[in-house]
Amino acid sequence: MKIHIREIDHVVIRAANAAALARFYCDVLGCTLEKEQRELGLTQLRAGRSLIDLLQVGAKLDRPENGAPGAARNMDHVCLRVEPFDADALRAHLAAHGARLDEEGVRYGADGYGPSLYLFDPEGNMVELKGPPQAAHATSL
Repeated sequence: MKIHIREIDHVVIRAANAAALARFYCDVLGCTLEKEQRELGLTQLRAGRSLIDLLQVGAKLDRPENGAPGAARNMDHVCLRVEPFDADALRAHLAAHGARLDEEGVRYGADGYGPSLYLFDPEGNMVELKGPPQAAHATSL
């Protein structure tokens, strides 16, 4: 049997304050609330065709072996494809909402090289906003 991966369905981010992260991902990054399962400590946000799940630390679904949030991370960042990609407008919008910005550049992603901008959510998780592919680039960042 060969497994054929079509796309990433969802990512799960452990959150010390899931409500604050949900506000950030919805109000600042444009996600929408998909489903809330308070009894499980799970908030699911729609991000295009995918989901970002926010799992409240200490909730029913959280595992003690995961440790404290931020103590040890196995995921470097989550990348969200955005269109249109206007770097100046994105930086202004994010700065107006107090987001901590990081590097901007041209990076390779699922559809090839394109513009990208790194930022951090309120709990320090890195998020990459990735624009549509550009003409082929000779080098990558």
